[in-house]
Amino acid sequence: MNVEQQNNARFISRLTRHTLVLVLAGGRGSRLKQLTDWRAKPAVPFGGKFRIIDFPLSNCINSGIRRVAVLTQYKAHSLIRHIQKGWGFLRGEFGEFVELLPAQQRLEDSWYLGTADAVYQNLDIIRSHKPEYVLILAGDHIYKMDYGPMLAWHLEHKADLTVACLEVPLGEASSFGVMGTDDQQRIVEFVEKPADPRPIPGRSDVALASMGVYIFNTKFLYEQLILDAKESGSSRDFGKDLIPRLIHTHRVYAYPFRDVQNNKQAYWRDVGTVDSFWKANMELVDVTPPLDLYDEKWPIWTYQEQLPPAKFVFNDEGRRGMAVDSMVSGGCIISGAQVNHSLLFSKVSVNSYSVLNDSVVLPNVKIGRHCRIRNAVIDKGCEIPPHTVIGENAEADRARFHVTDTGIVLVTPEMLGQNLHQSPDISELPEN
Repeated sequence: MNVEQQNNARFISRLTRHTLVLVLAGGRGSRLKQLTDWRAKPAVPFGGKFRIIDFPLSNCINSGIRRVAVLTQYKAHSLIRHIQKGWGFLRGEFGEFVELLPAQQRLEDSWYLGTADAVYQNLDIIRSHKPEYVLILAGDHIYKMDYGPMLAWHLEHKADLTVACLEVPLGEASSFGVMGTDDQQRIVEFVEKPADPRPIPGRSDVALASMGVYIFNTKFLYEQLILDAKESGSSRDFGKDLIPRLIHTHRVYAYPFRDVQNNKQAYWRDVGTVDSFWKANMELVDVTPPLDLYDEKWPIWTYQEQLPPAKFVFNDEGRRGMAVDSMVSGGCIISGAQVNHSLLFSKVSVNSYSVLNDSVVLPNVKIGRHCRIRNAVIDKGCEIPPHTVIGENAEADRARFHVTDTGIVLVTPEMLGQNLHQSPDISELPEN
């Protein structure tokens, strides 16, 4: 490492030490349908052993930022338990923490109304930590990002606010905040979820979209949130209200998110629909996946239950326990069944003569004998009865399950008549 690199590392280290991260993790994620009936979107399992929230939290730790607050609201119990179990390893006496900020109506009589309001209602807590910079993250995206260079970019451009951005296909851009920039990367236009997104000049196929990653100078953030709270017509949202207003009066810059190794578009996924969730998980079982979970230089941290290794039993013709082009987590038992191009989370059992293809199976699922399942997402805790067929007859599947336009079948315990979360009806209670 040369002197310039050493100085740059020290510079970024100083910035990260004086940064507080706020992870916005209170959203339901309704486009995930029944997957978020009983959990917030950031708590949805992903990648065989993780939850979505683990990716932004790991980015913080790997970036050297160790003061993190997670703002929760919608059905946060499983998310809170996961963070308490898996993210309690930081040392409070060293000023390190991952703390939880549930919606408490600290400043107003309402729950969080929007992303900006969620931060506004915790201003007193933010002030108590005395950060120089506040890094605001969405808690529901899958990506690896070193926030240190973005902090350096923010300071070097003397920005009041910096917004991380990436190129997205024009057909998908209406789901994002779309921006236009000048040749200095200063944002001159910002429209949240436009019906007719404007492409990048000279590129008719892509638009420049916000990642939901913001860096604010702390004093500036305080001022703008207080002003926004006084605006009677504001929806109290960063993308809808604050950013479009600030670009005309303050120094607001776009930070292009690129892969540092090849300067190409870096990996980033919004797994906000059943289709995108299934696809992003399926990408992981490819020979060379776009997201490397085996990268020792940038590990993804999580709470990991102590489980035995995956087990494959029986080697008879027609009853061979095997998995090909698949990821199988600890505690799984593949008993005389075939698993092809699928991803199995922990403690999944697949019983004899069953065949599983192109499917994502969340933890604690039991698949009975003689089942045929393809193109499916099986939610946590499902017990699939013997001889069940999923993914072969769309009409039959729609009568029981949720089927997307592309044919991905979502199966939850409630769809199978297995009420894991709901209280039993009084008629189901045993007599005295």
